[in-house]
Amino acid sequence: MIRKPNTGMLSLVVAFCALTAWTPAGAAQNYPARPVRLVVPTAPGGGVDTLARIIGQALTATWSQQIVVDTRGGASGLIGAEIVAQAPGDGHTLLITPTTFSTNVSLFRKLPYDPRKDFLPVSLVSKEPNILVVHPSLPVASLKELIALAKRRPADLNFGFGGVGSAASLSGELFKLRTGVKMVGVSYKGNGPAVRALLAGEVQLMFVGLPPIRSALENGELKALAVTSDKRSSFLPDVPTMAEAGVSGFVVTNWIGLMAPGGTPAGIVQKINSEVAKILASPAMKDRFRFYGVTPDSSTPGEFRKFLDSEIDRWAEVIKAAGLPVN
Repeated sequence: MIRKPNTGMLSLVVAFCALTAWTPAGAAQNYPARPVRLVVPTAPGGGVDTLARIIGQALTATWSQQIVVDTRGGASGLIGAEIVAQAPGDGHTLLITPTTFSTNVSLFRKLPYDPRKDFLPVSLVSKEPNILVVHPSLPVASLKELIALAKRRPADLNFGFGGVGSAASLSGELFKLRTGVKMVGVSYKGNGPAVRALLAGEVQLMFVGLPPIRSALENGELKALAVTSDKRSSFLPDVPTMAEAGVSGFVVTNWIGLMAPGGTPAGIVQKINSEVAKILASPAMKDRFRFYGVTPDSSTPGEFRKFLDSEIDRWAEVIKAAGLPVN
């Protein structure tokens, strides 16, 4: 005798399996189900793009799904961020962004997204200080000498930076607020052109991360006067912090972080976070980051959220105090 299948029970099993696949736990278990798009809101070839490709290669190897790096520079990062804000919250579109994500909130009257509601912080990727560097023709050997010179010759000093709202430009504004000196900021289309202008003597000083100036420092083409971290940089142990050099209340971090669209299941966010943390903690990845003059620095989603909120608030105060124009 052949028994007929219990169609009722079979239907329940099928329904249960379908439901499980769409719960947060099921979504995370099946993630990623296809290639993941990693949007870079800056120009190709820059620091963010470089780290995105390094991390993308590692995630591709781990997940056996291609991580497609998509550079969408322009409008201070707004174009790339908007793409991710409008993407489905399924983890298959991610944003890797620099500090401008937190400064744009105060530099633009109306953003095409809500930075707190339309994004879920996944993890920090790296943190590094800016370095205050000057052209060797400038007759100063310390930060105190630079400040004294700036006060004697207020119309003669220009500082370069790669775009309004960048950590470099706001470092210059914060420097003016903390010291009372007057300098003129000169904006360029990216850190690369700004560094070239500094090397050519078009501007006299700049706040910039280590990667684009490393060889210039080694060759004596630029002089480093201070770092903007609360501790000395392991890359430049002989260069004092701003506080050690005489300017207190001056800590600026160049950071890069990974974000997902709002609505992405917590399980997927946590899965990405765990994989990124493992990648950044590996000795091979630490060495690779160090080659570029960057220190990997992962975080939990909650830690990144707290850090991001503090960055948005502190730069809002600096931008207001400096009287920077709002677009």
